[in-house]
Amino acid sequence: MLKAEEYLQDLGGCILTWYALSQRNLPWRKTRNPYYIWVSEVMLQQTQVETVIPYYKRFLSRFPTVQALASAPLDDVLKLWENMGYYARARHLHAAAKEIVGRLGGKVPNTWDDLMGLPGVGDYTAGAILSIAFAQPVPAIDANVRRVIARLFAIDQPLEKGRIQRRIAELTGRFLTKNDPGLFNQALMDLGASVCTPRKPDCAVCPVSRSCAANQRNLQDTLPVTKRRAPVPHNHVTAGIITDTRGRILVVRRPDKGLLGGLWKFPGGLQEAEETLGGCLRRKVQEEVGIQIRVGKPMTSVNHAYTHFRITLHAFQCTYQSGKATPIGCTDWRWIEVQNIKDLAFSKADRKIIEVLMPEGRRAAA
Repeated sequence: MLKAEEYLQDLGGCILTWYALSQRNLPWRKTRNPYYIWVSEVMLQQTQVETVIPYYKRFLSRFPTVQALASAPLDDVLKLWENMGYYARARHLHAAAKEIVGRLGGKVPNTWDDLMGLPGVGDYTAGAILSIAFAQPVPAIDANVRRVIARLFAIDQPLEKGRIQRRIAELTGRFLTKNDPGLFNQALMDLGASVCTPRKPDCAVCPVSRSCAANQRNLQDTLPVTKRRAPVPHNHVTAGIITDTRGRILVVRRPDKGLLGGLWKFPGGLQEAEETLGGCLRRKVQEEVGIQIRVGKPMTSVNHAYTHFRITLHAFQCTYQSGKATPIGCTDWRWIEVQNIKDLAFSKADRKIIEVLMPEGRRAAA
């Protein structure tokens, strides 16, 4: 009978053999450059591989080194990230690049403590960089890896629990080979992404199905255990398409911290209880830039879903009346020609308003 460590090594060998034959052909798999790996891992958080690939290529073409990223204006970084969502990733990546250049000699660090001290870097990202770029035996545990380990060992407790996360990290760490730990981390990720999927895992082609406790007990469709999600709230949000006497449109830049931080938007915000949409819009414009407006006809409504809530964004035609624009609840503001809106980074919901706003010829250029 195999000892525990031999058993894990045997399973690890099966996974690596499968990976050698089945791994996906992805651009970040062809490099050990720590900067490239860091960029790819940040982009892959919360975003599907197919979506990431063109963004990854454009990003590295525009910012080929950590120095190029650090010296770029944040607006340029956000514009290149536009429509990929979760913009805090881009802000943290940019801030971390500045720290690397200013404090760490311009090289992506190869120690756990230095990496974890950078903005936006957590256990998973640090583990991926250290194992893949620097061949250090550190686990890189994402949602795919958690699911594989939870099924393989029939862990029947919610994965959100701290002690369960520590157990999964310990089990994953025991798998790692000293020769190429990054390769094994990537193999586990691929196994979870393509075979041991959240729904209807393909146990028939899994290289370790015979050793999988969940498969043996017919629990693969019920594991891993997750907490029941609370109902998703739905909010109504306003946006004012405010024009001046020259036909320019007012846009404001969101605070750097918080949801969609650093992106541009049309003035407006969250409707409060028992408040009309028009009243909400007048209030929010006053709070953001300190001017008075006249709210006109509705222009369009956009439905959009975020991770933990949904919104309907109501856009209204508006005209400037009085007051001096001041960045009160925003970090910047501009009166901008409609054809130049495409040069700024907006959220996906705001981009849908822009599609309605722009004439057909200009829309294609955006």
